[in-house]
Amino acid sequence: MSVVLASKRIKDEEMRNIYCNTLLKIAAKNKDVVVLDGDLMSSMGMRKFAEEFPERTFDVGIQEANMIGVAAGLSATGKIPFAHTFGPFATRRCFDQLFLSVGYSNRNVRVIGSDPGVTAAFNGGTHMPFEDMGIMRNIPNVTILEPVDCTMLEDLIKQTAALKGFFYIRLLRKNPIKIYESGSTFEIGKGVTLKDGKDVSIIASGIMVNDAINAAEALAKEGINAKVVNIFTLKPIDKELIINCAKETGAIVTAENHNIINGLGSAVSEVLSENIPVPLERVGIRDRFGQVGSVDYLKQEYGLTVQDIVNTCKKVIERKK
Repeated sequence: MSVVLASKRIKDEEMRNIYCNTLLKIAAKNKDVVVLDGDLMSSMGMRKFAEEFPERTFDVGIQEANMIGVAAGLSATGKIPFAHTFGPFATRRCFDQLFLSVGYSNRNVRVIGSDPGVTAAFNGGTHMPFEDMGIMRNIPNVTILEPVDCTMLEDLIKQTAALKGFFYIRLLRKNPIKIYESGSTFEIGKGVTLKDGKDVSIIASGIMVNDAINAAEALAKEGINAKVVNIFTLKPIDKELIINCAKETGAIVTAENHNIINGLGSAVSEVLSENIPVPLERVGIRDRFGQVGSVDYLKQEYGLTVQDIVNTCKKVIERKK
């Protein structure tokens, strides 16, 4: 792992462009890489791949369960499939195929779930996955990844193409905030410390990482020194880093664009309760369904703002006292 933090946290390139361009480069060198999609080739920006490698592109239509079965079958013949659709359809709609055809059968498949949590925005509640990582955590031996920006996405796509196993990759289609400088590399299963601190640890994933950094900066103005950690691998989670956070700060806040049930907050609490119990508070979706709205509106509605993280940090510090 070789990580350099971005000098400026600005809007990055669209993640769907990085996804397509990275796969184009990999496929040019590896004839076994194939792409599947559930009638979202244009939405995911994959037309270039289809034009370059038509014989390795499979648009199965709005038949997501069938897509997972096809991906499993392709992997059984030695292919390296990347299968994409929106997060809820990549997980809850085809859980049986994921569990049996891929997980139980030990197939070499990468499932891409896009527009996680509130980033589904105007597609509304039916398309808004607050539970996708929780669903996937139940499958033995799956690796669950949530790249925070384009630099991390590119590195993780390259890594998963070269590794064997079952991967779920949760990502934005559009512009994330740039957290890491280009060329940074990451170790799957290991989190990244973005800022050291002694009063409280903020452990964040996905779009909440930038908000966690902003919250730490706001807390610093009030004399509170917050540690910030990016956990981008939900499973297997970095137990060592979480335990060290607990030892160093004695209080932890998790921040996730996901239901707090069976997501990052649950995973961190499992590590703490089994190893080093300290006060924990969770920022995330509190057991609700999605709805239509802008990302900013939905973050306000579901308690995912910078101020929500700040308030939660103060609450957990009081508990520590």
